[in-house]
Amino acid sequence: MTLRELIQPDDGWLDAPTPARVIRVAIVAMAGMALYGFTMGFWRDPLMGAYVAVKLPLLIALTLVCNGLLNGLLGLLLGTGLGFRQSLLALLTAFALAGLILGSLAPVTLLLAWNAPPPDSPGARTAHAAYLVTHTFLIGFAGITANIHLHRLLAAKSPTAAAATATLLAWLGGNGFLGAQFSWILRPFFGTPTLKVQFL
Repeated sequence: MTLRELIQPDDGWLDAPTPARVIRVAIVAMAGMALYGFTMGFWRDPLMGAYVAVKLPLLIALTLVCNGLLNGLLGLLLGTGLGFRQSLLALLTAFALAGLILGSLAPVTLLLAWNAPPPDSPGARTAHAAYLVTHTFLIGFAGITANIHLHRLLAAKSPTAAAATATLLAWLGGNGFLGAQFSWILRPFFGTPTLKVQFL
């Protein structure tokens, strides 16, 4: 799959996807999230980086799969005409774009973690706070960009722009709520200096 195919999928992507293409999009999403996840936890400890490299793609997969039924219902009820499979593919495309953006930023955030004061240093609290703000900003940027792309995809398939906007907002609400629950269950992600390194 080329970058152009991911950013500007053809009209048949949601209607008649090939299994190979779905797998490629999923790999882009999971690989990008895993790379970025490693850099999120690396500052605290390389083991924490490995944990987050597993947990961040897992968070996305759980949110996508568990909300699949709700998103499909909302897509039909709000007038986009998108069924369950099409809704799942549209959201997978958005997650893949976010993963691509975050994965491309992973070298930058890895250097940030590498050069930050270590977790056992006097400046660890300040470094941890700056680290949190930086990652929040970057993840927010990737998410906003991916959702703008998702809205364009919905607008191309929906009979009206209002239906596309309403569906996107409903999907964001559902995914945000469920994603927050899974984030709480899968914590920690960043690795607080005062806490020991652990998967959950």
